[in-house]
Formats: sequence, structure tokens, C-alpha cells
Amino acid sequence: MIADVLMDAALDSVKMLPFLLAAFLLMEWLEKYSGEYMNRLLAKVGHAGPLAGALLGCVPQCGFSVVAANLYAGGIITPGTILAVFLATSDEAVLILMGNPGRGREILWLLAAKVVIGTAAGYLIDTWIPERHSYEEDMERICADCGCHGHTHEHGKGHVFQAALHHTVSVFAYIFVFTGILNLAIELVGIEKLSAVLMGDSLLQPLLAALVGMIPNCASSVMLTQLYLSGAISFASAVAGLCTGAGLGLAVLFRMNEDKKESLKITGLLYAAGAVSGVVLSFFG
Repeated sequence: MIADVLMDAALDSVKMLPFLLAAFLLMEWLEKYSGEYMNRLLAKVGHAGPLAGALLGCVPQCGFSVVAANLYAGGIITPGTILAVFLATSDEAVLILMGNPGRGREILWLLAAKVVIGTAAGYLIDTWIPERHSYEEDMERICADCGCHGHTHEHGKGHVFQAALHHTVSVFAYIFVFTGILNLAIELVGIEKLSAVLMGDSLLQPLLAALVGMIPNCASSVMLTQLYLSGAISFASAVAGLCTGAGLGLAVLFRMNEDKKESLKITGLLYAAGAVSGVVLSFFG
């Protein structure tokens, strides 16, 4: 049985490879050739910050939440703007869905939901928390740790293909491992029982998914997406978890922002926005 499960996981994962590589090539190209422009645009949008942050955040690239964390730590953007970026950040979930033909409508719904949630939450938070802009900050110093000025990857300066290949292999490994575990669980207990264990048809499921999404690693996005594709969690729960999944943005925020209580507040607001949005979406099926 284990051999069959592993074989199925391998076949399912291999089918996605061409789509993943193509998607990561596009992501790396966008990050290399438009990343600096987008980063500087975010720093100058003023009161349009939450809307701009949500729209820019949903563009598939891996470092935008990190950039936002640095800009916020430097006093360049508002709390609502960084929250909008975190909530809307597009990560491996979109690319995995792209690797499954016929999921185009779901990708659009997911991105639309994240942009709306990010924008609404961002403006709401900016009405409660005072601005802390400091446009005089030296952009070179603020961006020194995030690489948003002339961004490069550790695994190959300027080499779009190598970077895309690196990401593809990494995500492929996560997909293979988790698909194997998921297939084994379905084989042993069935999809209905697995969904019940994950609080299926319960308002608690989005709360749990939002908590999982906060793990600062792409494994959480892979896990949530695969659970959604298998039918173990609802679309609302997937949205909740993928909204709180800000990649390494939270880790960088805690590292760069001197006010740790403020960072904790942003973290709590991120979880609350994702969880509440998931619960609300649950009522719409």
C-alpha cells in the first residue's frame, strides 16, 4: 500500500513540474525586472497604501512581504499598508493551483478575496493606529537587509532560470512529501473522516487554518493548498490560512522593528483578519 501511495504522490507531483517551473520563471522575471520599481512605488503611495499594498502583494514574487516589513520598520509605510501586503501576498498556493489545469477560476477568486480582505483590513487598521511615516529615512539603509535595491537571490545573482529551478525543486519536494502523507491518510481513514478531524463544516476550521498559515515557511502554503485540492478543507478555510501566510515577512518584521510589542500587535491583527475573513466566507458556502 505504501508503495502505491508513494507512486501516486510521485505521479501527481511530476505532472505539476512543467507548470511550476513556468510559473516560477514568470515570478523570478517579475521580481528581477520590476521588483525595485514596485518596492519604491509602495514607499511613495501615501494614503493609497493599503490598496496599493494589496494589489502589489498579490503579484507572485517571493520577497515582497520582506520588503514591506523593512519599509514598515523604517517608518516608511503605515500599519494598514504592511497588513494589506501580508494578507494579499501571493505565494506557492497560486503556483500550485496553476499547476492543476482547470483551476483558473479558483485562482482568480483566491486573489480577489485576498486583495479585498487586505485592502479592507488595511484601511480599517489605519483609522485606529496613527501613522508613523518618516519619508526622510535613507532607503538604501532600510533596504540593505531585504535586497529590494537591486534584488538578488543567494543562489545566483541575476540568474532567473537558476532561481526558478531552485524554487521549483524546493516546492516540488514539499508537494511530494505532503501529497504522500495526505494520500496515505486518505487511504487509511477516508476523506470524510480526515475532513472531520480537520473540523470540516465547522466554523473552527478557518481558525485552525489561519493558525497553520502563520508558520513562516512555504510548507504551510503547500499543506493548505493540497488539503483544499483534496477536499479536506473548504475554500473559506484555505483563504483564511493563505491570508495569514506572509512568508518570511513576519520573521523579518520582528528582526528589524525595534518595537516588539508593535510587531506582536501586527501579528495579532494579521491572524484576526485572516480568521474572521475565513469565518465570514464560510457563510457563503
